[in-house]
Amino acid sequence: MSDIRRKYLEFEKPLEEIEKQILHLQEIKKKKNVDNQLQITQLQQLFREKTKEIYSNLSPWEKVQVARHPQRPHTEDYIAGMTEYFYELHGDRVCGDDPAIIAGFGKFNGKTVAIIGHQKGKDTEENIKRNFGMAHPEGYRKALRIMKIAEKFSFPIISLVDTPGAHPHIEAEERNQALAIANNICEMSNIRVPIIVIIIGEGGSGGALGIGVGDNIAMLEYAIYSVISPEGCASILWKDQKAVKEASESLKLTAQDLFKLGLIDEIINEPPGGAHAQPKEMVQILAGYIEKQLHELSAVEVDLLLEKRYQKYRNIGFFRQGMT
Repeated sequence: MSDIRRKYLEFEKPLEEIEKQILHLQEIKKKKNVDNQLQITQLQQLFREKTKEIYSNLSPWEKVQVARHPQRPHTEDYIAGMTEYFYELHGDRVCGDDPAIIAGFGKFNGKTVAIIGHQKGKDTEENIKRNFGMAHPEGYRKALRIMKIAEKFSFPIISLVDTPGAHPHIEAEERNQALAIANNICEMSNIRVPIIVIIIGEGGSGGALGIGVGDNIAMLEYAIYSVISPEGCASILWKDQKAVKEASESLKLTAQDLFKLGLIDEIINEPPGGAHAQPKEMVQILAGYIEKQLHELSAVEVDLLLEKRYQKYRNIGFFRQGMT
């Protein structure tokens, strides 16, 4: 269990009860010098077993909740845990800066890389500051500016996706949200350095695609990736937001569904209980995955890299032709 007091989701309540018992026994042991270590060890083992049981059978809607967990590591956490000398750049040189997207350069295992990613907040105040990870057009233009610098100096690009979607308000539309996203998709298709894209939490619609084109697309085990949120889908198709469970099932938004459909390349396993339960371990797992991908992609000649990237997206989906 993490040193930080964990916030439990509704379906994790059995784990919360076990943790309360463990903490109670640990307090008794400390204050009264009682030898109850065997009971504590047994409960800790029960906690691990119950975690495995719960997380081996999550529904799509429960995975949505895990993907949105407030204690799940965000882009800043991965940058702090994986890189040295990270230098964040601000602004798009057109409108301003967007705190919903972090972009800059740092040292990853001694090599300079560009890192871009959506940034959600850890509490209400920070979420308001970060627009809940929903980027304005200037955020996507800032990201592209950093990617173009990376291309100029042959630095690989790491993109961490975690957004409910692009910012939906009128000011974003006034500043040409759709064009900013479309331009990023077009430009990322042709950037002549390796691009690794990882959905670390939510991958929401065009908001995700705006920094989501790459040579290798991976998802964390309990991340989600979808054209619309379950709430939005339920409201439109079922005319009832309470139908989120049915919508989550129909959207095929889990990493496992998307891997079967060929929309992502790999699933990155999370620690037992999800990334929010063991954030430090999750950072190390992701760092190992990125190191492996950088090694493989850097060995591919640039023109071949771009051709493979093109074919990846050209071959997504299928259609059937026949008589009606």
